[in-house]
Amino acid sequence: MTGQGDRFDHPLIERYSSREMAALFSPRSRHLAWRDLWIALAKAQHAAGFPVTAEQIAELEAHREEFDFDRVAEIEKELRHDVMAHVTHYGELAPTAKPIIHLGATSCFVTDNGDLVLYREALRLVEQRLAAALRAFAEFAEEWRNEPCLGYTHFQVAQPVTVGKRACLWAQDIALDLDEVRRIIAWLPFRGVKGTTGTQATFLKLAGDDHSRVAAVDDSVRDAMGFERTIAVSGQTYTRKIDWTIHQALSGIAQTASKFANDLRLLSHEGEVEEPSEKQQIGSSAMAYKKNPMRCERVCALARYVIEAASTSAHTAATQWLERTLDDSAVRRIAIPESFLAIDGILMLVENVAKGLVVYPKVIEKKLRAQLPFLATEEILMAGVQHGGDRQDLHERVRVHSRTAAHAIKAEGRDNPLMELLGDDPAFAAIKDELPSLLDPTRFIGRAPEQVDAFVKGEVEPRLAGVDAAGLSTDIRV
Repeated sequence: MTGQGDRFDHPLIERYSSREMAALFSPRSRHLAWRDLWIALAKAQHAAGFPVTAEQIAELEAHREEFDFDRVAEIEKELRHDVMAHVTHYGELAPTAKPIIHLGATSCFVTDNGDLVLYREALRLVEQRLAAALRAFAEFAEEWRNEPCLGYTHFQVAQPVTVGKRACLWAQDIALDLDEVRRIIAWLPFRGVKGTTGTQATFLKLAGDDHSRVAAVDDSVRDAMGFERTIAVSGQTYTRKIDWTIHQALSGIAQTASKFANDLRLLSHEGEVEEPSEKQQIGSSAMAYKKNPMRCERVCALARYVIEAASTSAHTAATQWLERTLDDSAVRRIAIPESFLAIDGILMLVENVAKGLVVYPKVIEKKLRAQLPFLATEEILMAGVQHGGDRQDLHERVRVHSRTAAHAIKAEGRDNPLMELLGDDPAFAAIKDELPSLLDPTRFIGRAPEQVDAFVKGEVEPRLAGVDAAGLSTDIRV
């Protein structure tokens, strides 16, 4: 006998994902989708003149939400077939309708179509979470549009940007992910009523060889389940490239989130920007002073899983045999729902962090001031030339003084002495008084503030028009 804590609790359910996403991939949700498909099929067959009565349909509808999962497990243990276990259980609840449940269908009628129903709803949840994260980044970018900070390439000091402009890089990737998710939602086809190998042969027999009646049933079920289109041809299953299409979009979101989280971990190390933390939050059980970027680290961890899990859909699509093989089933039950659960948790974290980012302007300014003399050398060189200096001679002097200053900073721990060295050099006497003004940080950020404004107005606002994610849970449990 087992008690509390004696079985595996899935971290994606217990710790990371939202209640909405967890409920969507629950057994009850999955099998309600199956029953909706059976009801839709019965209605379509009744309308097409198949041997299905209105009374049988009414009985199916009356028992739609009744489940005894212990009974289903008992039946499946005997039959070794999950779909037939649910057909049998539904038939026990609705005995009059029992003869016509699943009439003419193969298991993939409910498993494949049901999965597509769930995936579409999951993508819609992801769409809302992406929009919420995009809004949070845009608001942060607008707030910090003017704050100059060091830019980094190769994580080495580069030309300054602004805190808000950098946030637009994160937001832009989110926006592209949002576009892709919306594209897939609009494109996602239904498998439809296709039969055991996709030929609709059984349905054609039920329709008395009337092809139009079979097509009408297919279209009717598609419409009932709210899809715009049905895949043109299938084997027993829909092509598993559809799974890959969905999975690669989830992988793309994971890549975006991981890039942001890694950036923030680097900035946290630099002391410039940090993720939010709770008043009683503990960073280390041993080192009491620590405040680790735990939320961003969790984003990176979950993102790594999604990126790797996506490859399972690629391998599955590549190894399906002819009309189908069953080596897709087990891995699809695990990898795709878990990826949705992980992305859900990732995006809750990303939104949470984006809304609570802590910026340290004094640290940013100090680090920028320390490097500005090097970053200003081109402007100093040009100013010297404009005052009659020889460009090549001034360039050599700047190079020599820069090397001396870098040595003083790295080997001696001194503050940057470059401006002092240049000011003492007679070759720069004509611009000595101008040197302080050449170190104004705003001289080096180009159009960064204006780019923030244009990005928010032109890229963010149109994508967020009419989007409301207020009803989604956003609690970070750990």
